Amino acid sequence: MRTDTPRSALPARDHLLAATADAADPAGAPVLDVVVPVYNEEKDLEPCVLRLHDHLTRTFPYAFRITVADNASTDRTPQVAARLAAAMPRVRSYRLEEKGRGRALRTVWSHSDAPVLAYMDVDLSTDLNALLPLVAPLISGHSDLAIGSRLARSSRVVRGSKREFISRAYNLILRSSLAARFSDAQCGFKAIRREVAQRLLPMVEDTGWFFDTEMLVLAERAGLRIHEVPVDWVDDPDSTVHIVRTATEDLKGVWRVGRALAVGALPLDRLARPFGDDPRDRVLKGVPGGLARQLVGFCVVGALSTLFYLALYSLFRLGVGPQLANGGALLVSAVANTAANRRLTFGVRGRGGAVRHQAQGLVVFAIGLALTSGSLAALGAASGSPSHGTELAVLIAANLAATVLRFLLFRAWVFPDRATGADGADGADRAVMGAGTDRNDRTDRNVMGAGAAADTHHEQGNAR
Repeated sequence: MRTDTPRSALPARDHLLAATADAADPAGAPVLDVVVPVYNEEKDLEPCVLRLHDHLTRTFPYAFRITVADNASTDRTPQVAARLAAAMPRVRSYRLEEKGRGRALRTVWSHSDAPVLAYMDVDLSTDLNALLPLVAPLISGHSDLAIGSRLARSSRVVRGSKREFISRAYNLILRSSLAARFSDAQCGFKAIRREVAQRLLPMVEDTGWFFDTEMLVLAERAGLRIHEVPVDWVDDPDSTVHIVRTATEDLKGVWRVGRALAVGALPLDRLARPFGDDPRDRVLKGVPGGLARQLVGFCVVGALSTLFYLALYSLFRLGVGPQLANGGALLVSAVANTAANRRLTFGVRGRGGAVRHQAQGLVVFAIGLALTSGSLAALGAASGSPSHGTELAVLIAANLAATVLRFLLFRAWVFPDRATGADGADGADRAVMGAGTDRNDRTDRNVMGAGAAADTHHEQGNAR
């Protein structure tokens, strides 16, 4: 998996101001860059670009650009793209020497200067009236990604039963295996904010048709907001997509991504967003960052851990004395509690530092054991042979005290705020990552060619 992304969190989403984007100036930096990936589309390319350009000119209130991403076409597609780019100031053309829709999108999106990036299939199966609703939540700062959905209740779709079955079966697989909540992974009508793309794309490994799915699954798991737009969609009977081969590659991708998520191999915490875009949400005077969210998460995990602990204690108590039952139940629940708080409360993902965190968690466990065991010992000394209900009541009170202490130790010692080391080790890591990113960018720019302002760009080699 590719993980060469900046280590700091994403900034808050900002509304793109209309004053900064002059829709009447074709030479200015666009707000929206619509990429049309093509492979051997000499017949459909020109009608697509002309129709899309006309629609955007008439209806889109911001500056825009249309980028034709030709990935290794062997027909006249490159010549058609070059001619369109020469004739229309808002049209550009990129040429890649390797096939792959995902590769084409990653390359163009990575080098675009537009704050909102989109793509659509060259057949324009999706009604273009959905384009503005697609990108509006990204422009306003409400969402991070947006997708067109053919499976939404209000969508109107015309396609054969075979493709309908395959599409629904594939999305059912995603829901059952990767717990995906978005409704349509493969509709060729999507958009993303550029700062999100800069963090997310290096994590996406696929270069073909599974690129969309992988991008959406990782974004959703990272907690990014995905906006869905119901679309009207008419199937292209001349589509050149090889269904069986594509389905096979998609299933391989589902397995690869599922395995990476299961072992925590992806640094999804680098895609974290601040809560809202109000400055009051970012800095609260005298309140450590994330305290409220961490308290809620810790309370939820703590409540579940307590129920788990009590169930284990009652089970162990059937065969051993109260001290052994308490120690065994507390040990097992402490390991589970540390793992749950590590991921859910304090947002630590991946295997790095997991052993150290568990070791520190066991120290916290020892403190909790001393509190609860001491309480049991005091109860036994005071009443001789207390009832099971009395034991549980005393343990609950002791666990409440241990819980408060556990949260303070977790927050200050086991999982300290990583932002506090921004000028130290983390800063050094970011410098290393930034240097690597700069080298990659320079390499990509050299591959793309020196004529950055030209209408046709040539990339050779692997864009990844």
